Amino acid sequence: MRRLWLAPLLLLTAFAQGQSLDPRVAPPAIEPVEWKTNDPADGVVVLETAFPSPFKSGVENNDTVPYRLFLPEGQGPFPFVLVTHYFGATDLRAEVSLATELAKKGIAAGVLTLPYHLGRTPPTARSGELAIRPDPAALRITMFQASQDARRAIDVALQRPEVRKGEVGTFGTSLGAIVTALVYAVDPRVTKAAFLLGGVDLARIIWSSSRVVPQRDALRRRGFTEPKLRAELEVVEPLTYLPRKEPGTAFVIQGRFDTVVPESSSDALIRSIPGAQVLKLETGHYGGIFVQRRLLRAVSEFFDKEFKGESYVPPRRIYAPTLRLGVSADPLRGLDVGIGLDLFRLDKRGDAFGTAFLSPRG
Repeated sequence: MRRLWLAPLLLLTAFAQGQSLDPRVAPPAIEPVEWKTNDPADGVVVLETAFPSPFKSGVENNDTVPYRLFLPEGQGPFPFVLVTHYFGATDLRAEVSLATELAKKGIAAGVLTLPYHLGRTPPTARSGELAIRPDPAALRITMFQASQDARRAIDVALQRPEVRKGEVGTFGTSLGAIVTALVYAVDPRVTKAAFLLGGVDLARIIWSSSRVVPQRDALRRRGFTEPKLRAELEVVEPLTYLPRKEPGTAFVIQGRFDTVVPESSSDALIRSIPGAQVLKLETGHYGGIFVQRRLLRAVSEFFDKEFKGESYVPPRRIYAPTLRLGVSADPLRGLDVGIGLDLFRLDKRGDAFGTAFLSPRG
């Protein structure tokens, strides 16, 4: 069934390529949007709307952006943080949780749906399936559209009298953190940014990530190498525009054993933002889910402190277990796929380790 939309999608990509792809150019001004207001709960007012993407991919539902705004009770004006999600998200529970916590601290927060995810997914496709395709032109377009959507989401929030102009932050997880890096790099309104398990150098991430193996293999078959891909993605690469001239503060949470966004990419992000605060987790990309509430609390505390003019000092350590996907081979039972939980490591790099392995067979 998915092949039914592949051919039209190629035509739509060609259509989108006719538009400018300079992320430094702000999206066109937008008329005030209409909001649906939900009843306040726990001191938080939730507004819902949708706005047209500044960049037209040609995929109708992808070009309409669902958006929620979480406001503290009261007139404000309040500082604002834009929240973006991870690759392949099937819900926004973590993002809504963070936005709610920020609102309880007196900070307005917007939750944005990234291109080709959730309600922006074409029929018969999975959430996020079209966000990372083995086509540099499509990768450029999607990354650019995501950054433009984020900047317009900030515009829409700043239309509200409850939101204070001049105090804007951004946060993202994984793919959302990569988009956040580009937005932080090119939008001088953003003065504070937090990154959870994200990084820069798109080509390095794609060429080494365990999350996009099929896409990488397809790129190799087309003759691409990491350097060639890096050249193709330069216009939407955050490092093209970092470090930026405008002052700002940042908080980076990275995983030492991350195989989805490698530590080298998060290190490159840290180097590109002078003075960034860093919390290093002794785990991989997915181990953080076990301490998600503590991580989101740390992010909310970062924005709370920084918007109050105080310096944020991250916790020295948050323990998070390391999970591994593995395959076991047994002459009697054959191959078995399962998940492992690290019990110990014999060196800092984690090259030698002991893990408890659990499969469907035990």
